[in-house]
Amino acid sequence: MKKQELSFEEAIFDQWAGDLKRLELPITRSTFLLVAGVGLILAGAVIARLVYLSAAAADFYQARAEINVNKELVVPAYRGIITDRFGEQLVKNIPSFRLSLDKSELLRLKEGRDDLLAKVAKILSKEVADLKTTIQKIDLEKGTKAIVARDITLEQAIDLRALQSDAVLVEDDFQRQYLDPLVFSHILGFTGLVNWTNTVDGKTGVEAVYDKQLRGVDGVKIFYRDAGGNTLQEKIESESQPGFPLQLTIDGEFQRFFHEAFRRHLAQLNRSSGTGIALNPKTGEILALVSFPSYNNNQPEEYLEGRQNPMFNRAVSGLYAPGSIVKPLVALAALREGTVTPQTTFYSPGYLEIPNPYNPETPNRFLDWAKHGEVDLYSALARSSNVYFYIVGAGVPKGAESHQPFRGLGVEKLKEYWSQFGFDAITGVDLPGEAVGFLPGPAEKKERTGQPWRIGDTYNVAIGQGDLTVTPLRLLTMTAAIANNGVMMKPRVSSGEYPEALADFSDWQEEIKEVRRGLRETVAKNYGTANRLYDLSYKTAGKTGSAQIANNTKTNAFFVGYGPESDPEIAILVLVEDAAQGSLNAVPIARDVLEWYYSHRL
Repeated sequence: MKKQELSFEEAIFDQWAGDLKRLELPITRSTFLLVAGVGLILAGAVIARLVYLSAAAADFYQARAEINVNKELVVPAYRGIITDRFGEQLVKNIPSFRLSLDKSELLRLKEGRDDLLAKVAKILSKEVADLKTTIQKIDLEKGTKAIVARDITLEQAIDLRALQSDAVLVEDDFQRQYLDPLVFSHILGFTGLVNWTNTVDGKTGVEAVYDKQLRGVDGVKIFYRDAGGNTLQEKIESESQPGFPLQLTIDGEFQRFFHEAFRRHLAQLNRSSGTGIALNPKTGEILALVSFPSYNNNQPEEYLEGRQNPMFNRAVSGLYAPGSIVKPLVALAALREGTVTPQTTFYSPGYLEIPNPYNPETPNRFLDWAKHGEVDLYSALARSSNVYFYIVGAGVPKGAESHQPFRGLGVEKLKEYWSQFGFDAITGVDLPGEAVGFLPGPAEKKERTGQPWRIGDTYNVAIGQGDLTVTPLRLLTMTAAIANNGVMMKPRVSSGEYPEALADFSDWQEEIKEVRRGLRETVAKNYGTANRLYDLSYKTAGKTGSAQIANNTKTNAFFVGYGPESDPEIAILVLVEDAAQGSLNAVPIARDVLEWYYSHRL
């Protein structure tokens, strides 16, 4: 019998068999679930991507595939025309050319790409680096082209087309031309490109606010090509649809007069900054709005770094201490709260002197701008007596010279009325950049400066000085509400917006009647600060104001008013910054504007 042979491999296997059995362990349930979960997630991601590419993005990639073979040109839609309230055209669209670069076509160029860009840059007088920066920003998942130059000349268009490159596209375009750029620029604004895209939108003014209405829908023209890039057929895929027109409440002829009168008076005063607004107090329709310095909105790029910030719309974005323009509202508050009657009088020797609790030997003196003597509500408004409104606003403490103790409104009550008239809120006017006023008070001052609120602070804000700031538009809506028997209308520049009341104080008729009498006496009385308006062709009313700024080294001059006094059709505000002679410098402009409006519109 033959002896069984045993190989070396078998011997080794038998020796390790026991150990191998120990190594064959079952997979735990948690491990299996983890691996299965990861697999499901990966499978789900793949399926979701496939669904997206085949369904949601199918149209996009189909269009991209067609573009790779065919050439697509955008036919820009003309923006809607903007007119004044009488239908006068304020802007027009002039046919022109623009240049776009196609990134996908540039990427196809295996050689000569830099040479092509250099030629384009030379024709356009641009830097090659600027062109490359624009091209790099193009996201090929959103589009292949970017506009690199608008309003190119006919000679440039011919030279660019002579390059005969599918990457260089000279397209039809239009230039937005503003017919009176310096006169209407702060109302109309201007347009520009949205980054590198083919979209033109409004940047400021009504061009921005009503951009969707004005923009329109671009059309598309397709050039069908063969594999060699030869054009076989042209087809208009979709017609461009122009934007809708926009009619403004602005009176174009009146706007031009207001602008020229303001410009002329500023030149005579050797001043450059200010703003003027005119509106209908019954409807809130803005009839004219000017802001100086102005700018040419046909060439806005030249004003981006203007020293006096000419693009800044002072009418809606400027914040100013209102000066005595706030006194009619203080008078209304005092009458409503029963602090005074129209016949209550206070004596103004040219100042109000009160005890100094920190140094009794040196009393605090708050100045009036003149010695007015005994003044009641009407003469205090007409003369713009500071002492009267010091007392009404903050009262008189014990020990004051020439005055008995008196309890005034106090800062919290003043803030309550300022807020009711919207000083701390926007009006909602359909112009961009509206600012919100600032209402100072004890808590705010303590937090901001660490100092307590003193009676002198209330004296200051009661006459429109100190830290109180308001926009010119808000001051005019306050005045217009008084002129409109207590109904404050929302200001607007589009005739398509419906009249809307911001606030209704029509139950204040008795108080409003007394304040309106004081504003009429400001014009009618020979001591009134706006008496220069007395001989106008119709009865008007108003209020002058001077606000000290820059540590009392400069004065802003205000005037607000309305007419005809019995049934107002127009309310105006004039503000001259850094006026040499205080509020008197605003009145001549107001006179010219009010007289023109009577002669031409009433």
